[in-house]
Parts: sequence; structure tokens; C-alpha cells
Amino acid sequence: MKNRLVLLILPLAMTVQAQPSSCSSDGVAQPAALLERFVNADCDSCWGSPQAPEAAAGSLAIDWVVPGSRGDDAPLSAVAVRDAQERLDSLRRKVPPDAATQFTARTASPYKLRIAHGLPINDYIGVAIEVSPPAQGATAWLLLVETLPKGTEGSAVERNLVRNTFVTTAPGRYEIRSMQIPEGAQPSRLRVVGWLEDSGGKIRAIAQSRCRKG
Repeated sequence: MKNRLVLLILPLAMTVQAQPSSCSSDGVAQPAALLERFVNADCDSCWGSPQAPEAAAGSLAIDWVVPGSRGDDAPLSAVAVRDAQERLDSLRRKVPPDAATQFTARTASPYKLRIAHGLPINDYIGVAIEVSPPAQGATAWLLLVETLPKGTEGSAVERNLVRNTFVTTAPGRYEIRSMQIPEGAQPSRLRVVGWLEDSGGKIRAIAQSRCRKG
């Protein structure tokens, strides 16, 4: 049933009148670097810290809220994602007591990364990812993010808050999935971003979606 739902979401979304007809990375300039900002869910003041770095021109910033030691009682627990721990593990970094950043420049490669998403339906959104040519031994990350304007909940910077993730270690074939939209997320602010890493952890391609009306 889930696979059938996924197959329906993207085609249906692309035909809805008065809505974006295309939400993909097609025609969107590839960022030159990835800035990852990690915030511990225990640290209430970290979200609004004036020391939060902004992404340089041509870079893509994303925001992970890492589950804290206080569990559901943590101030930022409502937006924490378990996969933030997986991402830190892949970077061989520990959970920060407050906030931390990771800046990774993209290296030149022959790979092309295409990502896309449909419109929200019943708390789910269809997403797609394709890498060409096939990248043996690589890992592709696809994130559902909520783009929050500067000033949201006191943030000193615009944020691309990670809401859900999909990771594949067999990039190359066209893959389509459904992602659940967490409670509290505003569907109109959702989009997808992603990147391709080789076996050595180097980022070889970065992509982000943009919605267009056709």
C-alpha cells in the first residue's frame, strides 16, 4: 500500500491546478559547499544565538536538532530528529553540548544529482532522487527540510530545518519514497535538499529543489 501511495503522490501533485507544477533541482545552481549547523535539543538559547554562522554565497546551510539528554523534556525536542545522531556518527563527531558546525566543500566530480518532491497529501510528501552515472561505494542523503525565515522563533539566521531523512548506499537508480511530515511543520515551507558522498566522505554533488509554476 505504501509503495502504491508513493507512486501516486508525485504524478498527482504535478497536476493540481494553481499549485507549483514542478518542484525539483532542475535548473538550480549546484551549491559549492555544505554548512551543517547542529544544535543540541537541550540548549534553548542556541537556536537564537547571534553567533550562529550564516552560509556564504553559493553555499547551502542545513540545520540539525540533535536529541538531547533530557528526552521529550528538552526545550527543542519537538523538532529534534534521530537521524541527526546518524549524521554525526558518519562525520565521526560527538553530540555537541550546545551547538556545532561542519563545513564541507564540494569536490569536482562527473556525477549529477537530481532530486524532486510532490505536494503534501495526508501528512506525507513524495520525494525522488537520482544519481548518474551510478556511484559505486557512495552514499546519498536526501533531506526534507522546512525553510524558516530569519527571526522565526528568535533565530538570528534563516534556517533549513531537517524534518525527515532518507539515506541510500546504492545511489544510481531512480528512487522514490514517501516521507511523513512531522506535526507542526508548515507544508508550504517544505522542500528537499541532498548530497552525494564518496566512500572517503568527500561530497561530490549537492542539490536543492525549487518549485515553479507551469
